[in-house]
This record gives sequence, C-alpha cells and structure tokens, in this order.
Amino acid sequence: MNIIDISWPIAEKTTAYKNRSVIAIQETKQFEVDNVRETVITLGSHSGTHIDAPSHFLRDGATISDISLATVMGTCIVLDLTHCETSITREDLLSYDSLISPGIIVLLRTRNSDLSPYDTFNSHFIALAECGALYCVEKEIKAIGIDYLGIENSQPGHPTHKSLLNANITVIEGLRLKHVESGNYFFIALPLLMVGLEAAPARAVLIVNGVLCEHPKPRAQTVPFDPYSR
Repeated sequence: MNIIDISWPIAEKTTAYKNRSVIAIQETKQFEVDNVRETVITLGSHSGTHIDAPSHFLRDGATISDISLATVMGTCIVLDLTHCETSITREDLLSYDSLISPGIIVLLRTRNSDLSPYDTFNSHFIALAECGALYCVEKEIKAIGIDYLGIENSQPGHPTHKSLLNANITVIEGLRLKHVESGNYFFIALPLLMVGLEAAPARAVLIVNGVLCEHPKPRAQTVPFDPYSR
C-alpha cells in the first residue's frame, strides 16, 4: 500500500492567504539545555491544508467539530485541470462527467500546484467558478478539494463556498498535487478536533489503488516526503 502525502507543509515561512501570516513556532525547551524538546505553535484555522466547515460562511452552519469524518474519507478522483488559466468552469468539469459520480470526493489539480508552498500569496490563483460549484452540487459529490489556500478568489458574496456548503459538500483547501497523477485513490483528510470553529488544519493523504487494506500486511511504504521540494 502506497501512501502519498498531499499536505501543505507548515513552517513560519508557509504561504498565507493574502499574506496574512499567523504561523509562529517557538521552542520552549531545547535538548542542549533541558534534555527534552518542546514547542509552542500558533496557527490560523485556515493555515496550510485545512477543512472549511459550513459555519465558515453560513450563519447556522455546522462547525468543524460537528461535521462527520465520513465526508473527508473515501473514494476520490484527481482531475487534471492544468489547462485552466483563470478559473474552473462547468464546461471544464463536464469533460470528466462520466467519472464524477454521487458520493465521490473530487480533487482539482491545477497550475496552483506549480507554486512553492513558501511563495508570497498569488492573488491570481486558479479557483472554482460558481458554475463549476453548481455542477458539483448537481452531481451530488461528497467533498471537493483544491490545490491552493482558497477555492474561490474574491468572488462577491462568496457564491462558490455558499453553493457547496449549503449542499453539505465539504471543502478542502491547501492541497499539494503536483506529484500526483490524475485518477482514482482513497482519500483521507482528518481535521483537528477544534470545538466550535469554522475550519481546522488537516493532514491529507491519498492511498494508491483506491482501497484500504482489509487484512494485516507488511508495514506500509510511504512515499518519501520532502517539504522543501513541493
């Protein structure tokens, strides 16, 4: 079983949405002094790879501690949308219509993944247009993820988010997909159990072959992870 890490690495220099960086990492104990290491970490709820709960944009929406983990686990399809220059539209997704079935998780791989996870924020990132979001609602998908820190780009009224969240489609932002081939996988992205918040950071992985092992196997081989190369 191969596990592919598709998480955005977290460091003080990690790209922040609109450059509003809130990440701070402070050593409180050092091995040379204390014979132990401890660290205090400050993060925003939307730092790096994270899950948006409905309450992010809906007044009475569920919080991150209320959403079912079943919405961020399951069969997924990675779509190659690297040809999109500004946004992902309904027409772009229709090219994959036969592959997008109810209950599936859709991951959007775009030119965003070519950007370094430590670059300054790119305000021209590829986003999902409202018509693309409405198509996903029609297809009754379970969740959708994209390879940048937002799924929409300063759209007045936030129609992409609201269309998805009103339809109980979970939104995963901040994925890293450059090293991932298009196709089917088993997807897992578990948000931290932050009580009452509108979002939470998560660790996201793809499991190759699309299924979890049902019987004991030799220790899983994980694809080597080099955060500075993504």
